[in-house]
Amino acid sequence: MHITPNFYLYQVIIFAVSAVMLYQGIVNYLKKRSGQTFFKLIIRITVWGGMAMVALFPSFTNVLASLIGIKGNINAVILTGFLLTFLMIFKLLSAIERLEQQITEITRKDSLKTIIKKNEE
Repeated sequence: MHITPNFYLYQVIIFAVSAVMLYQGIVNYLKKRSGQTFFKLIIRITVWGGMAMVALFPSFTNVLASLIGIKGNINAVILTGFLLTFLMIFKLLSAIERLEQQITEITRKDSLKTIIKKNEE
């Protein structure tokens, strides 16, 4: 018996985006970029790995729903929506952390310039 997988365009797109996000997260962690922690890497792998899994194997949501105790596949889709919302919040918080670090650095440099200027006078 030969099974031919039927993939739709949305599955390929979600899998590609997931692969890029996973790659980006691993590279950022390995390069030790600011704000990248092991915890954030694990969350990224869990969220994007889960999205890739659901994209490639849509029936996985049925298994997930039965494991969690949710009846009906639509609830698993809603759960996936919550995961996406969580991911967006996570990305926003990371961006805010990065901005705060940049503002702190700029403020420190400006303060040092002011102090040096006053000392020269």
